[in-house]
Amino acid sequence: MTDTRMRRGRAALAFSFLVQGVAFALLVTRIPAIQDRYGISDALLPAFLAAVPVLAGVGSVVTEWVVRRVAPSLVLRWAQPVVLLALLAVGVGQGMIQVALALAVFGLAVGALDASMNMLGVSLQRAYGRSIMLGFHAAYSLGGIAGASLAWLGAHGGWALGVSYAPVVGVLLPLALLGSRWYVDAAAGPVGVAGGTGSGRGVAFAVLLPFCLVMSFAYIGDSTASNWSAKYLQDVLGSSEQTATVPYNVYMVMTLLGRTLGDLGVRRFGAAAVVRAGAVLAAAGFALVAGAPGVAAGMAGFTLLGLGLCVLVPQTFAAAGRIGFEKGGPAGSDAAVARLNVFNYVGFLVGSPLVGVVGDAWSYRGAMLVPMVLVLVTVGYARSFEGTGGRYGDGHERARAADVGRDGHRL
Repeated sequence: MTDTRMRRGRAALAFSFLVQGVAFALLVTRIPAIQDRYGISDALLPAFLAAVPVLAGVGSVVTEWVVRRVAPSLVLRWAQPVVLLALLAVGVGQGMIQVALALAVFGLAVGALDASMNMLGVSLQRAYGRSIMLGFHAAYSLGGIAGASLAWLGAHGGWALGVSYAPVVGVLLPLALLGSRWYVDAAAGPVGVAGGTGSGRGVAFAVLLPFCLVMSFAYIGDSTASNWSAKYLQDVLGSSEQTATVPYNVYMVMTLLGRTLGDLGVRRFGAAAVVRAGAVLAAAGFALVAGAPGVAAGMAGFTLLGLGLCVLVPQTFAAAGRIGFEKGGPAGSDAAVARLNVFNYVGFLVGSPLVGVVGDAWSYRGAMLVPMVLVLVTVGYARSFEGTGGRYGDGHERARAADVGRDGHRL
């Protein structure tokens, strides 16, 4: 594969991650407006919110089956426009049935999108022969910050949902379709690196279990920061309403910073060391939040939390993809990523209710210790990440990829 094609594929995929970050942020940050527009009661809202990650898990499972027959790039090429159009439908619908259908489509398409994006990311990392996966997720974080900022503008200006969503979709949809021309599929590993000779068989769940647990624990931590940071600062630490909005913004900025620099750390120290350090930092952040004597300490805790958690998810995808590739070639890598992606939504579903239940039964300070303990468990699994990242696989110097297309011919 030529350097030009690899660079275009990398840039196109990074843009896809950014678009997904924008779309998801525009949805979740305008939930109160969605609730008001469609008259969704507080009792019914959790069912609507839970349906999105549940259906996303279904979409990820279906994607594993689909990519046995078509390239992941084709799934991504059509899943992303569907996500954007479903977002627009959420903004312009006229009744509860319409918004329910739009959210259902959004969830299914997001599952396919997340799975196929990460399949292509893992594949490109193999082609490059060095860690680039964190950079893709940095683009997602940047998109999330941009989407949240656009949502703030819409809310501050009192714009209708459709007015907020339509210009964004109108700009991003054609750009995403244009960028999809340069996606790159199914790269084999660099020349001289063992693995990838399998027949495309699936990977046993027992092999993926450590990565599934790490993925779940990371998203439990992430959903805790996303859903509880403002409430915690205001209700537990006594901040103002305006100040309570700051920790999540800081968390997102630190996530972007950590992912932007993270690939350099993986190349220098290895994925296992980066995962171990990230888990310890995240646990320290939760501990600081739980014991914070005041607002400043609480903000410092969420800052550490963002810097630590941000490296876990990209490295988990990369490690599972590597194991899948060794067991079953490109098809095995795709299957491993799709299965692992389901636990993204498991963690998202479990995290917020878990903190709420523990907080109500005990205290919200004590509730922060639960994700802290779960993230610390990740340290015990860090060894599973050895051989992922720095110089591809087992430490070989970078070599050019022998990129093999779906039809078995060199590209």
